Order: sequence, then structure tokens, then C-alpha cells
Amino acid sequence: MTAVPTRSLMVLLASSLFLGACSDNDEVMTGLLPADPEPETWRFALEEVGDSVQDAWAQEFRRRIQELSDGQVQVEIYPYGSIGNSPHLTGLVRDGRVQLAFASPGHVASVIPEAGVFLLPYLFPEDDQANRTILSDPELGSLLEQAWASAGLQLMSLVPEGWITWTANQPLLEPGDFSGLRMRTMTAPMHNAVFEAWGADPVSLPYGEVHEALQLGQVDGQSNPAFAVTEMQFQEFQSHMTLPGATRFVASVVSNPEWYQNLDSTHREWLDSATKGMPEFIDPVQQEYNQRSLQQLRESARIRIHSLSKRQRTGFREAAGPAVEAYREQAGKRGEQILERIQRLGEAARSTGADESSAPDTAT
Repeated sequence: MTAVPTRSLMVLLASSLFLGACSDNDEVMTGLLPADPEPETWRFALEEVGDSVQDAWAQEFRRRIQELSDGQVQVEIYPYGSIGNSPHLTGLVRDGRVQLAFASPGHVASVIPEAGVFLLPYLFPEDDQANRTILSDPELGSLLEQAWASAGLQLMSLVPEGWITWTANQPLLEPGDFSGLRMRTMTAPMHNAVFEAWGADPVSLPYGEVHEALQLGQVDGQSNPAFAVTEMQFQEFQSHMTLPGATRFVASVVSNPEWYQNLDSTHREWLDSATKGMPEFIDPVQQEYNQRSLQQLRESARIRIHSLSKRQRTGFREAAGPAVEAYREQAGKRGEQILERIQRLGEAARSTGADESSAPDTAT
């Protein structure tokens, strides 16, 4: 028998493998071709429970990302309390263990003093479109991004969640009504300064502890959008709600800066495209949620709803002067620039009549 040279044997073996791969044998083809890449997962933590404004925002964001990426990116949503409270969530973002999270001024102003501007009363216009225009202003956005970056957070989007209401077991129609009232405040010192200016005794508590504090009588009142009141059942222990038209609840969506910068161009484009236009999506949603909650409260007859007149609002605005000065002291030069920019944009909206069409609900 004639021996086959080693080199010829290798050629024959390679040829047989090639022919096998080019055959109709699917099993052979499957073994040679790489498997489909595993989907990438982005974790998204909320400061609110499911079926809330933040949940609606996150669900729409997930839908957009999965559509843009053709399923290559999956988004896991964690409602409030499932992996921690608000300060814990921003800590997880900084550590890179969560890619995205909501971060409201009520707690991030503790580490980002400039964020306290969103807690100041009677600063933003009443008109929804004028408000969206301010929040999308490039100059304001640049200043805010710098402020968030100084705390190790990448600001991705601002999310309007509606007008903040006040609840208590008495009407709150003028600053004197707050005298001695143990008002639950968010954990940022700036929020305390606002209610202290009106004479209240602020009690800082995380969002998840408010229901029990009201039930046990540890606090006398609280402030949140109407949808949060019904969502957390605060009306079980409160008999009066005031619609002051003073402060809009504006949350932020944040990410880990290093994670964001290290995204490849395609993934970053998907992320930026998914967040673009979200304020226009969420504003009608929050309006629907808040109006529905107000209607539920009216129909339940468990709580009486009041609105402030123009004169009453003026009284609260003037009494809040010390809080504005406290913000200037806490937020420094950049905070002053942010405040002045919002004031100029608000004045421009009022001068063009853009701030006259959508005042807060006037139920009594």
C-alpha cells in the first residue's frame, strides 16, 4: 500500500470539511456559524411604584429602545422599593450596577444644590407648552448637565410629572396656615427652606415612609402631585388638599457617566434617540394621571379640594423670599445662572401671553 503524504492528507481533510459545510446538512452549518449575540440588558430603577408617571416613561423608553435595537438591548424596570430608596438608586448608578434611574430634586439637591431650583415656588410658568420650552432650552440644559456631572451623574432627560399639591387635615390657604404644621418634606435641605419660610416645621422623610408617618401622626401634612396621593393612599389620613399652582414636580433621568461615554456609537445613538421627544410624550400622560386622581378624590368625598386665588398665590410667593435667598447661598454661581435663565425664559413666556392658557385645576 502506498502511503499518503501527511500534507496531502491534511488537504483532503480540509476539503471534506468544506464540502460538508457547503452541503444541505443544517446541523453542520449550525455548528460552523456563530450563534446570535445575546441581548444586552440595561437596568432602569424608578422612584415610584408601577403604573405611575415614571413607570409610564420607563415603559415607553423600553419600547423605543427595543424597537430601535431590534431586540439587541433589553430594559429591566425596577419599581420603587424593589432595590432600594431614592438615594440608594443614585448610588447604584454611580457604582455602575444600574445603568439608568430616576433622580428627583427632592433628594439629589442634597448633593447637587443647583437641583434645588426645581423646588422653588412660583418660578416656572403655568402654561404646559411654555414649561416644556424652558426645560428643553439648550443653555439651561448645558448648565444642568454640568451640575449633575459634578455629582458623578450623567443627566439624560428632565421629566415633568405635574403640579405639586399640599394635603393636611386643615385648609392651607395662606402662609399662616402652615404655622407649627409638621410638614413632611423631601430629604433635600432646599425643600425644608421653602416650608420654613411659610412657618411650617419640616420633617424630612423618604417617599416610602410617608404613608406610615401620616398614619401614626408623625407628620401633619405632605406635598406631592395628585397622582402620587392616590397611588400611595395618602388621602386615607388627610381631609384637605390645596392646589397652589406653586411648584411643578420635575424629575431627572440619570445614567453612569463612564457607562454612557463607553457606549459604542450605535448604542449611544439608540439611547439618545429613545429619550428625544420624551417630554412631549410624558406631559399628556401626567396630565391624564393627575386629572384622573383629582376626579377620584372628588368622587370619594374623603377629602376637600381647594385652589388658591391670585391674591393668595402672591402672598405665598412673597413669603418665599428667604427660600430663594437660601437657594442662592447653597447653589453658588452656577445655581444663580440657572435661576436667572429660568426667570428670563419665564418672563419671555408671560410677555408673549404664553402663560395664560393652562392654569392648574381650579376645583373647590
